[in-house]
Amino acid sequence: MHRRSALILSLSALLVLTGCATGAGDDAAAPTSEPTASPSVETSGVDAAAEQQAQAWLDAAVVPPGAVRVADSPASFNSYQGWPCRPVAELECYWTLADSTVAGAANWLRENPTADLVSTAGGSPWEEDPNLDGVLVGYIPADESQQGIVYTVSKAESGVAIRAEVAALSASATCPSLAPGEMWGKPGQG
Repeated sequence: MHRRSALILSLSALLVLTGCATGAGDDAAAPTSEPTASPSVETSGVDAAAEQQAQAWLDAAVVPPGAVRVADSPASFNSYQGWPCRPVAELECYWTLADSTVAGAANWLRENPTADLVSTAGGSPWEEDPNLDGVLVGYIPADESQQGIVYTVSKAESGVAIRAEVAALSASATCPSLAPGEMWGKPGQG
């Protein structure tokens, strides 16, 4: 029990000290502030390499120009990414973007990949629609991977809120078995 408490305290201290940063896809998308990461679940059994990978992906996250980091969730997000494999290091960060639409911010995220990750968004760009209140944009390191970063763009009072959910698998991670013919959906596809 003491080891678990010590692990949680040291991870919390590490996150407070390192925080998370936004990378820029181009000069126009330079970050306006450095957001603070927060672990989103218990980190029991998570190895240091997974923690470092999750932080690296979060540090490489790019958000639309003008996005401002906020410490707490700025909106009511109606969906959350479920990471089925365990153990996994998870982090979250939030931003607000004034005078933007869900489609505008989501399309920007789709066109500006995070680090060396591959988009899971298929099809055409989202069309402007006043009834569009939320969109997921996912990025993974390889096809069929159950780790990476999922952005959720949601309507907010004066624009949109953006949440980044990041997950990196530990070396010992396993995924629950599925019935024949079933498969996991890609992160960010609902």
